[in-house]
Amino acid sequence: MNKIDLTGVIDLHVHSAPDIRRRSLDDIELTKEVIRTGARAVVIKSHLVPTMDRAWLMRKMFPEVSIFGSITLNDPVGGINVHAVEAALGLGAKTVWLPTLHAKRHREAEGKSGGVETVNGNKVVPELREVLKLIADKNAILGTGHLSPREIFIIVEEAKKQGVKKIAITHPEFHVVGMTIQDQKRMVEDYQVFLERCYAQPMGGGKYKSNLKDNLRAIEEIGYESTVVSTDSGQMENPIWSVALTEYIQFLADNGVPNDAIDVMTKKNPAALLGLES
Repeated sequence: MNKIDLTGVIDLHVHSAPDIRRRSLDDIELTKEVIRTGARAVVIKSHLVPTMDRAWLMRKMFPEVSIFGSITLNDPVGGINVHAVEAALGLGAKTVWLPTLHAKRHREAEGKSGGVETVNGNKVVPELREVLKLIADKNAILGTGHLSPREIFIIVEEAKKQGVKKIAITHPEFHVVGMTIQDQKRMVEDYQVFLERCYAQPMGGGKYKSNLKDNLRAIEEIGYESTVVSTDSGQMENPIWSVALTEYIQFLADNGVPNDAIDVMTKKNPAALLGLES
């Protein structure tokens, strides 16, 4: 077993404190871990608040590392709120995530009603079309959040029409999203998107299920060229960020994924999405 080196690795999806939910690392602790491991960059995600101002402070305090922020279009920011997105992108947010915990799809999975609407019939809601234009203008990343495959296909089609170049399908393996391998193949072939595959997923009651075997199968069937490896870490029930990322990469290596392919999924693809020079 070779020792995994995180030097140069980029993670586009990490949850850190401050948060309403308890997190395993706060922003400062996470940034110090990034520096300690030699990783290149991390994007901080919150389901509730924008994080680009926090990321700015981390870069100010620790200029040797790249910490970036994002916005997630859940209820606390007003859902599909064009003004919130414009402000977030103006302040340097790298990713705009569509609704997650407050998405209609997610709320239905929890047996609840309501939720943020992204699609009406076979079209995106008008305010989302404006958001997509802003993302295209800033060449930011569109993350698809916790939406259904049907919603994702409609939105990605519109995003392409509006000129969005950077699209990452957020953990398609997550049971709430429920995107089949065939759906994922079609998404890559038709729209040239990236598939962001995460370390684990919540199953309720504080329990998490490893995604690693499912992710490996998907990579083998669809290819590594369209894959981005992310942890989606920060939960107290899961290992801290650096351990989760090391375990993930170790699992891929132990199961015969070549080092060059791992580098594409952990370095080259996320760097391209962030607009970082290789």
